[in-house]
Amino acid sequence: MNAEKKSKLFKNLIKALWILFAAGLLFVFVIFLGAYQNIFNLFGDLPSYKSLENPEAENDLASQLYSADGELLGKYYRFNRTQVTYDELSPELVQTLLCTEDMRFYDHSGIDLKGLVRAAFGKLTGQFMGGGSTITMQTAENLYGTLTTNKGVLSRNGVFDDIITKIKEWIISVELERSFTKDEILAMYFNTITFGHNTYGISTAAKVFFNKPSDSLTYPESALLVGMLNAPTRYSPIINPDNALSKRTEVLYNLYKYDKITREEYDSMKIMPLGLDYRAQDHLEGPAPYFRQEIGEDLRRWCDENGYDLYEGGLKIYTTIDSKLQEYAEEAMKEHMTYLQKLFNEHWKGRNPWIDEDGDEIRGFLDRTIKRTGQYRSLVKKYGQDSDSVDIVLNTPKPMTVFSWGGEIDTVMSPMDSLKYYKHFLQSGFMVMDPHSGEIRAWVGGIDFKYFKYDHVKRGKRQPGSTFKPVVYTAAIDQGYSPCYKILDAPVTFTVPGQPPYTPENYNKKWTNEPYTIRRGLANSKNSITAFLMKTMTPEVVVKYARDLGFESHLEAVPALALGTSDVSIYELVGAYSTFVNQGTYTKPYYLSRIEDKYGNILMEFPPETKEALSEETAYLMVHMLRGATEERGGTGLGLSSELRIDNEIGAKTGTTQNGSDGWFIGLTKDLVAGVWVGGDDRSIHFRTSALGQGARTAMPIWDSFMTKVYSDSTMGYTKGPFPRPIRPLPVEIDCMKYEDPSYNPLDTLNVDTLMDNRLEQSDIF
Repeated sequence: MNAEKKSKLFKNLIKALWILFAAGLLFVFVIFLGAYQNIFNLFGDLPSYKSLENPEAENDLASQLYSADGELLGKYYRFNRTQVTYDELSPELVQTLLCTEDMRFYDHSGIDLKGLVRAAFGKLTGQFMGGGSTITMQTAENLYGTLTTNKGVLSRNGVFDDIITKIKEWIISVELERSFTKDEILAMYFNTITFGHNTYGISTAAKVFFNKPSDSLTYPESALLVGMLNAPTRYSPIINPDNALSKRTEVLYNLYKYDKITREEYDSMKIMPLGLDYRAQDHLEGPAPYFRQEIGEDLRRWCDENGYDLYEGGLKIYTTIDSKLQEYAEEAMKEHMTYLQKLFNEHWKGRNPWIDEDGDEIRGFLDRTIKRTGQYRSLVKKYGQDSDSVDIVLNTPKPMTVFSWGGEIDTVMSPMDSLKYYKHFLQSGFMVMDPHSGEIRAWVGGIDFKYFKYDHVKRGKRQPGSTFKPVVYTAAIDQGYSPCYKILDAPVTFTVPGQPPYTPENYNKKWTNEPYTIRRGLANSKNSITAFLMKTMTPEVVVKYARDLGFESHLEAVPALALGTSDVSIYELVGAYSTFVNQGTYTKPYYLSRIEDKYGNILMEFPPETKEALSEETAYLMVHMLRGATEERGGTGLGLSSELRIDNEIGAKTGTTQNGSDGWFIGLTKDLVAGVWVGGDDRSIHFRTSALGQGARTAMPIWDSFMTKVYSDSTMGYTKGPFPRPIRPLPVEIDCMKYEDPSYNPLDTLNVDTLMDNRLEQSDIF
């Protein structure tokens, strides 16, 4: 071949190469343009311009529930995620990520060509030489799900899927780099990664694994978390601690390799223990779980009506709960119920506590009760109503974990045995309220939310017994009766056409035939005095006053209502009693203050609902009446600790239903009103005697313990002192002591009913 032909061939080859190169460039341009425009839906949609400008709006965020004092109570989420800014990332964490994932992050514009070439060469040679995805590209995938969402026609063919995914990631990465700083992209990345264990984002991970904020993470802690990113289960320090330790060492070596730590530091860090402070976060964890369940229903309803997603909207919800008061309320209930359950178990040792009016065990109780459970309905749906399989499953033992006051117990029980076991537990509810603002400060709906979901503060309604009596006395005081008005402790009979005569008996089934001031009558909880006033006021008038005081439950306008025969809730009772402390203004108890979006914009505020129920004078007279329980001879509140009563004014009312199924206590101070209920899940479950089941012994100690904790904590700001007096003169006489023994001092009374300090004698238990 001569020189001319060689020259011509070379020129044609060069020309062909240029044409091939141009065609390649044109092809790449067309591919990128096609992907950008999604021509004929071949590639699938890219994120909108709006979502690219505000990518974290695409990021599902847990809504957070806060106490009034700024403590996180819990979250509502599908994916447990909380966002952070770059300033909330520790420098050690940032350096650990860069050394592991993308050391040239601050030098490229979203696409690292050197890294891509290295990754491609490694794939061709069969040797892994590092990934080609930058942190920006990984952020694009995390934000927009480029691997799994918005697939086009070509993506359905496996040959093109990976290529198109990468092209889309490159396009999104360039857009992100144009719109945001490197620091902002790093924060986005840390907000969108997952660590397993239902943990999304670095903020949540730092809390779950180390119980600290993300700006406090050290090199070893950061290395552990960064090491989990590619395989959260394989490198989980909870499931696979050896793998996690090995991976952490590998990540720490990267820090040494890039001169972020010295050899000595590396050698020291790699032998450190994992240092976990693991705190799994789920909907059961955290304070006030019963409260979170209750408010959750209100929040879901509000979100549905206003177009928000509670579980992904990143809402910030502020409540009236005081985290410290909530803590003290939960502690007080746990302390007393642990003790009371022990008494109850000893009292019923060898017997079942579900009994009829004659004290005999109710036959078939468990068989009837199991039929009300979801498990039974599911089995019937699966096997049929009359199938033997239902009974076989219900009576077949299986491994399970059960609740006990000493901690969870791993055991083997059948569903029927489990039902029998749990029906032996006493339950309780406790609510604390600021009577002046209407803000609920603490809410304990039961003894353990994980095992007993039913809320006994608002949902649970039981006969209030004598705690309803103040409503009757309110009607009388408002009609002009003085606390010093005297009524004979004698039988009072009601006659209703078509019904037999009704004569309420006193607690001890005796009458003294002595005159009692109505203040002392209420303090001693004399049924005869209450019955006299009910007969004078009439049941219809008493129901009207109950409505004014906020009771919304069905109330039967019958004489027995005076003794608390219609079911009500703690929520209603505490709201009603708070009216007395709040100078006659009823404020509906509320727990939701405001809702903000994830940017801090206020979406809605929730002011209290109020109404004028009583005059200021009537309200104060009722406070004075209720103080009789801790001041009058024989007062049912004299069992309160003397240290609570010294230099303090306390209003109180105990309540016990006829067979002792329900024990109640409502306590009033100038700053807080709180109510307690204690009883069995079923009304047939109770102590065998009302003396043991009375509110002064089952419920009052919880209030006593709670208030002792509150007053002992000077940081809370709650102090002892008198209730505020009305400005105008009272219309009636209240100094009843001139009619009684002037030498009587209530503080001399022995606290015989304080269970926390004075235990029942063994003879009282059996």
